[in-house]
Amino acid sequence: MRIAILDLGTNTFHLLIASVNKRGDWKKVFKSKTAVKLGEGAIHQNEIAPIPFKRGIRALLHYKKIIAIHKPEKVFAFATSAIRGAKNGSDFVEMAKEKTGIDITVISGDKEAELIYLGVRQCIELGESPVLIMDIGGGSTEFIIANREKIFWKHSYNIGAARLLEIFKPSDPLHLSELKKTEKFLSSELSTMIAAVKKYAPDQLIGSSGSFDTFAEMIGFQFYNRNIIANTNKYNFKMEEYFHLHEKILFSTIAQRKKMKGLVKMRVDMIVLATICTAVVLRETGIKKMSLSKYALKEGALSAVIANG
Repeated sequence: MRIAILDLGTNTFHLLIASVNKRGDWKKVFKSKTAVKLGEGAIHQNEIAPIPFKRGIRALLHYKKIIAIHKPEKVFAFATSAIRGAKNGSDFVEMAKEKTGIDITVISGDKEAELIYLGVRQCIELGESPVLIMDIGGGSTEFIIANREKIFWKHSYNIGAARLLEIFKPSDPLHLSELKKTEKFLSSELSTMIAAVKKYAPDQLIGSSGSFDTFAEMIGFQFYNRNIIANTNKYNFKMEEYFHLHEKILFSTIAQRKKMKGLVKMRVDMIVLATICTAVVLRETGIKKMSLSKYALKEGALSAVIANG
């Protein structure tokens, strides 16, 4: 059986088409991502602005053609923060159905966190010790404390990179005062996560997909002159390399970041907020190890769909 999964995020729409055997094992048939930036311009007003709205529908029309070529038996579409929180999110869902025939399920932040965990668990062999999983989206950022058996704690915060960009509108380059203000805001917003870390004592941070893919790709080109994650789904960061990259990104200009290898155009503005958020988490929790899981929500959603028959 073939199953198509659409993960409709705030920054990016993902399509994963997989072939599933009778045992429930799957392999990738097709995978694609399209930058839509649904949150651009109006996410802080809880709205999808007209231009991003059209971009999103256009991306779904493109994916409709690809899905028709691969002929999956089932198609599942999941929408997250931007559509979930927008006053016109239901309008987007209705237009998507009208134009493409695709039914979109808008999931809660809690469900999003659960699916991210299911994705990461397929990619990284978790043990008995708890880990802290972090997924930086455009609209929200999810945190999950879990081991291979279960989730101990999870929460979705409305502090995605696109939302932070709209809230703080950082200068080019970032001023030190803006950095301090952003760090203080994040420390306050994440107080419940920090308390949960103290309770469950996870021993590493696993960043799922998105910004963490970008960190790894940029580190690869900066230190090793190649894409170090091209043929793997996971990566263990060397912390000194991550913090070196963090410092380089922080006070760079947009023009400088556009020339940095491994940094895709869509993330040129948001990567500053993403690395501030990551560094705050590492500092506030005291975690000394960090890994990347390329698997995230779409792989978790596929796993859940297979499990539910």
